[in-house]
Amino acid sequence: MTTTAFAFVVAAYLLGSLSFAVIVSKAMGMADPRSYGSGNPGATNVLRSGKKTAAVLTLLGDGAKGWVAVALTAWFGPRYGLGEQAIAMSALAVLIGHMWPVFFGFKGGKGVATAVGVLFGFNVWLALAAIATWLFMAFVVKISSLSAIVACVMVPVYAYFITGPASPYFGTCIIIAILVIHRHKSNLIKLLTGQEGRIGEKAEKKGN
Repeated sequence: MTTTAFAFVVAAYLLGSLSFAVIVSKAMGMADPRSYGSGNPGATNVLRSGKKTAAVLTLLGDGAKGWVAVALTAWFGPRYGLGEQAIAMSALAVLIGHMWPVFFGFKGGKGVATAVGVLFGFNVWLALAAIATWLFMAFVVKISSLSAIVACVMVPVYAYFITGPASPYFGTCIIIAILVIHRHKSNLIKLLTGQEGRIGEKAEKKGN
């Protein structure tokens, strides 16, 4: 990795470390999203507070940072001889930053919104296919985590046909899917035991 590529990756990680669930909640005088519901600093958990505006701002912020990290590398990288490999590394860096943020004690979110932002940076149709899968599952089962897991499983399949198996984006999509599903391991346990919360459910203090 060249020094320039490393700089882009570090910048992407730091951008990813901005947890909009925590930032928005604090700005709006709300409780820390890590203190209620699932304890996850993400849009779905913020929605459990009853503040839809905060949830939307969290969703947009977390998604935008994923897109920005990819877009900036795609726009400025070629000036320094960087190509798709560097873009793919920045994509992974911003997602890892969201999941393990340096600014918030390495305790971050599960990465769904940020991953979607990354996919928009890769290919609009790839992102839309993932969103459509999530929306369909959410409409059917009303469970955000299960919808995200199914969408993650399908993303590499979509990437295979949309970006092609030879593209660095295809391999990156596989890693993204693995990371996001890994972050949902506690949700998988709750799903198996019938304890997983549903979309829009009223927030309870964490641990209840």
